[in-house]
Amino acid sequence: MTPADRCRRSLILERPPHPSAVPAPLLKICGLRQQSQAAAVAGLGVDALGVIGVPGSPRWLEPAHRPALFAAMGQANPRCRGVLVVADPSDDDLENLRPVRGGHDLVQLHGQESPQRCHQLGERLGCPLWKALRLRHPEDLQQVSAYRGVVEAVLLDAWVPDQLGGTGQRIPLEWLVGFRPPMPWWLAGGISASTVAMVLRAVQPDGLDASSSVELAPGVKDIERVVQLLSVVKGPEGEGR
Repeated sequence: MTPADRCRRSLILERPPHPSAVPAPLLKICGLRQQSQAAAVAGLGVDALGVIGVPGSPRWLEPAHRPALFAAMGQANPRCRGVLVVADPSDDDLENLRPVRGGHDLVQLHGQESPQRCHQLGERLGCPLWKALRLRHPEDLQQVSAYRGVVEAVLLDAWVPDQLGGTGQRIPLEWLVGFRPPMPWWLAGGISASTVAMVLRAVQPDGLDASSSVELAPGVKDIERVVQLLSVVKGPEGEGR
């Protein structure tokens, strides 16, 4: 029995209950930098992979290397969506953000982009957008409705000074109890095999985003941790689909 098989077997009883009317959330693994890891993670059956396009991030991947990584992902799992994560892109940045250039399927905006700027970027890039919102206070959830009809989904993350994401910090779950926005929403921050069952008992996001919790180092994923997380979120039957 391989280590991955042992992980699957040992975690069956730890899966959160999912009533038949409530499907398991989607799972995105973010911050990939290596083609081989992109193929391996996508092949496990995750729903999306994220590549960081924010210069200065320890997980940043140069534009020239992104198409090959997303191609490796798509070959391993054609249903896996490639997400390019950027922050406050200028008009001069747009050429490298187009899917035809980078190989991704959609762009995740992780800066201070207003609904108006998101609308403009969606038209100019010609691809779906996700908008990340970092929450400092529960009242910040009121921002979400302003993006209705402008972005495909929102991603909620904890606010940490001078860091846009990948911190492992979690939004207080009590802020999100009963949260039902007018579009799909993803939850990021501290999503791991040891925490996700508790998270899903408290809230019902459409998707989960994991990065630092499944890493050996920034941008270097621990495949066994991804297997563990996927097993808890979707069960063994959800892997490799």
